Amino acid sequence: MATLAEKAAENLTILREKKPLIHNITNYVVMNYTANALLAMGASPVMAHAENEVQDMVSFAGALVLNIGTLTDDWIASMIKAGKKASEKGTPIILDPVGAGATPLRTDAAKKIIEQMRISVIRGNPSEILSLRHANSTTKGVDALHSVEEAAKTAGILAQELQTTLAITGPVDLITDGNRMVRVSNGHPLMARVTGTGCTATVTIGAFLAVDDDPFSATATALAFFGLAGEIAGEAASAPGSFMIQMLDALYTITPEKLKAGCKIQNE
Repeated sequence: MATLAEKAAENLTILREKKPLIHNITNYVVMNYTANALLAMGASPVMAHAENEVQDMVSFAGALVLNIGTLTDDWIASMIKAGKKASEKGTPIILDPVGAGATPLRTDAAKKIIEQMRISVIRGNPSEILSLRHANSTTKGVDALHSVEEAAKTAGILAQELQTTLAITGPVDLITDGNRMVRVSNGHPLMARVTGTGCTATVTIGAFLAVDDDPFSATATALAFFGLAGEIAGEAASAPGSFMIQMLDALYTITPEKLKAGCKIQNE
């Protein structure tokens, strides 16, 4: 049985060979950067949110990324329409519940999306993930008020309840499907100093979901890859602006062999 480090190298190799189309219904803040990140790692991004085309678009996508960062009622409708079609076709869906817990619109939208389609992975910070279960959990903007350790106590139960894989990201990421749990410690402090880092982690998971049938291993290996890119970028950059560019370069230049050697995935 392959280790997760070996699986990471395999996933990256297949991703670059197949160049899967990743359909994103995401927020205005990160559209350009996440599209460039997907291109850099080897995937093919499309940003399509019009309600009258999302079903057609998702029909030939390898994965669907739903991100509620700049949410409107129209976008919620598009997400649900695309998600239902993806569920019908067996296309993996990843949800990024940006700011869930901060306002009723965001929390209710995230829960509505979860209820109406088959979500393979939910990635968020601890507060966002906790808000999906606890009505009194709140967030300050998109910043995490809870620690990964606090969220870990309920993550396994929540993953089983939602029948999905949860990725709780922070200085050390936690991934669980309710039965298995790993932590990924790849990353760099500058990742917290630029906007959209979490959103870019989400699309990276989306790309790996398109080539790995196991959402748990797809998520763990994607976050190791993304975190390693952060480490490499941090070696070359001293400030946030140059770091963002170096991240794109790292996503492009990391080889499967370097990923296998650099993975920091620990089983629980």
